Amino acid sequence: MAMDVHGRDLRYFVAVAEELHFTRAAERLFVSQPALSKQIRALERQLGADLFERDRRDVRLTAVGAALLPYARRMLADWAAASGAVERAKAEQQATIVVGMSTSPGRGGLLPAIRSRFSETCPAAKVELRQVSWTDSSAGLADGSVDAAFVWLPVPDEERYAWVVVAEEPRHVALPDTHRLADRPEVDFADLLDEPFIAIPESAGVLRDYWLALDARAGRPALIGAEAASADETYEALVDGRGVCLLAAGNAPLLTRGGVVTRPVRGVAPSRLALAWLAGDRRPLVRAYAEASRLASGRLVSGRRTG
Repeated sequence: MAMDVHGRDLRYFVAVAEELHFTRAAERLFVSQPALSKQIRALERQLGADLFERDRRDVRLTAVGAALLPYARRMLADWAAASGAVERAKAEQQATIVVGMSTSPGRGGLLPAIRSRFSETCPAAKVELRQVSWTDSSAGLADGSVDAAFVWLPVPDEERYAWVVVAEEPRHVALPDTHRLADRPEVDFADLLDEPFIAIPESAGVLRDYWLALDARAGRPALIGAEAASADETYEALVDGRGVCLLAAGNAPLLTRGGVVTRPVRGVAPSRLALAWLAGDRRPLVRAYAEASRLASGRLVSGRRTG
């Protein structure tokens, strides 16, 4: 039996089998009745068996036709599903992925490297970077306003997300240039325990605790001198003398605009910047951007549910 039957042949066969009438089947298929009859006869020759019994009044399926019908229907349904999947994938590749961020991840050429690798996979897709307030430590992932996001770890409700770490940087302390510790090349975190800190909003959850370095305080509470939800608010609080704050080394230029200095801190773990997405999100565009981030950072995928 030949195996190169076309989908058109199967559609014609199924239409006649369901209508049991060549004229009605031809009208349903928008073809002429002679053309349909010719195609059915060609299929029968290819299969080496009659599919229909014909007389002047009736059309009936033969045993061979009845055996073929359920498989033909299944193949047509599978092909329709496959065609739909292909169209969705094509649309996905031409769509826009929205990537949230609370601070710019453009350290060491990271963003251009990600964009370059992403464009190789999805040349028609667009990337929209969206700035999100520090009040949301998920950078828009939690409320679904972005598809992926650059976030600082840890992130609240981490079981909801998967991520790849794209940068690891030592933590620095930002302080007014008149501060008693400003002249030191490095600062021990123990010397900061009694300092008032500028904290990100409480809505940031575990990330607020991280930037207050609660894990390095041996149970001593942090003294909060001010809260800030942006780099500008933090800078103003620093120059006003309301406290000090920890930050990733790569973010030092956000605050050292005059009157503020940053120094490396000993005694605290380094910070980790990650590209995160919702766990279980298998949209091709999201997966492609995650893979581009992994390749650009030269890291293995890490975090929860990254498979």
